[in-house]
Amino acid sequence: MNPMTMTLDDCRALDRADPLRDLRALFTLPEGVIYLDGNSLGVMPAAAPARIAEVVSQEWGTGLIRSWNTARWIDLPQRLGNKLARLIGAAPDEVMCTDSTSINLYKVLFAAMSQVIDSDDATRRTVVSERSNFPTDLYIAESLCRERGFTLKLVDSVDALPAALTPEVAVLMLTHVNYRTGAMHDMAAVTAAAHAVGALTVWDLAHSAGAVPVTLNESNADFAIGCGYKYLNGGPGAPAFVWVNTRHASRFEQPLSGWFGHAAPFEFTPHYRPAPGVARYLCGTQPIISLSALECGLDTLLAAEPFNADFGPMAALRTKSLALTDAFIAVVEARCPGRFTLVTPRDHARRGSQVCLSMADAAEAQGNAAYAIVQALIARGVIGDFRAGDAQTPHILRFGFTPLYLSFEDVWNSVEHLVQVMEKEEWKRPEFNQKNAVT
Repeated sequence: MNPMTMTLDDCRALDRADPLRDLRALFTLPEGVIYLDGNSLGVMPAAAPARIAEVVSQEWGTGLIRSWNTARWIDLPQRLGNKLARLIGAAPDEVMCTDSTSINLYKVLFAAMSQVIDSDDATRRTVVSERSNFPTDLYIAESLCRERGFTLKLVDSVDALPAALTPEVAVLMLTHVNYRTGAMHDMAAVTAAAHAVGALTVWDLAHSAGAVPVTLNESNADFAIGCGYKYLNGGPGAPAFVWVNTRHASRFEQPLSGWFGHAAPFEFTPHYRPAPGVARYLCGTQPIISLSALECGLDTLLAAEPFNADFGPMAALRTKSLALTDAFIAVVEARCPGRFTLVTPRDHARRGSQVCLSMADAAEAQGNAAYAIVQALIARGVIGDFRAGDAQTPHILRFGFTPLYLSFEDVWNSVEHLVQVMEKEEWKRPEFNQKNAVT
């Protein structure tokens, strides 16, 4: 099949042949909606309402405090971490689901800095990241660098990374898949380059976990964090996760030494003694209802495991993700010629599970067109999102592709709506040019 001449019938044929097609039933999908924003907030698992109701009415309502033991609430961060480990190339008991991405980043970046400080190498006081990294990562890094006497150095492109990895670098902090462009780093190669100059790596997997295969241990990474509400389908504000390579996990105390990270929380001793391994990266009392919802989301991803048992659940999901994004790119370029520029890499090895477009016209690329087009699509039931650029980078129309619940017919129909928005100039209507608080 030639992607450039793909038809609706071709898309339907691909759906009939899709081994993952029945997994769509694991989700509650609104009628008349094509959801291309799972990279911001995943769809609700069909099992979530009943599970949350069970936690509230039975485990909390009837079990009360006994449920910390009888329902094993106490084990939730580790139990979920062990499920998540199968999606990110980690081993059992190396991952904890807890807190938020920003808080977990603070913990691991502090720990990485402490390792360098304790080495007595006073010349190694630089943290390197990308200027296009997600802002919260940069804000946390700025704060810690200011507090601890480090310098934050930002590079403007992937090509500039090798030259930035000098002997002064203590930590390389990167997001595996860029939130704006969908460009993906080669984790193993980048980690090896950082280690070659003596630097540690901190990886943000917010747009990777549940979206692309991740190989933390195989890549010899040092620290990683990520969120639970995007491709992991854990619900709005779902707990995040933290992974620490076992060679680091028990060597340093993380800075937020709360009682759940204590070696024996219920001894109630006045002085902190860290738990062994990654358990010390817990902090305060855990959000049980939110963790229970996140478990429903993790189970939707693990449902793909039988389709490629030799390589884990992410292998089958990745195959379909690439096919969906290839199809979307091809159909957009065939049906909207000259209107958009592809921002996401075409190369499969460098592409996450999203497709990002900018306006081909230079004035429109810096104007309000991208935002307005996204709003016009949302009004039609095609939900993507918008990410702002600046004087040097264009504004982005961003579309996430979650293979668990998206079909090839969804791809065709979403582009058909885009064609209608452009041909009828719906995006020029005033109501689509009024900025909402959340874009």
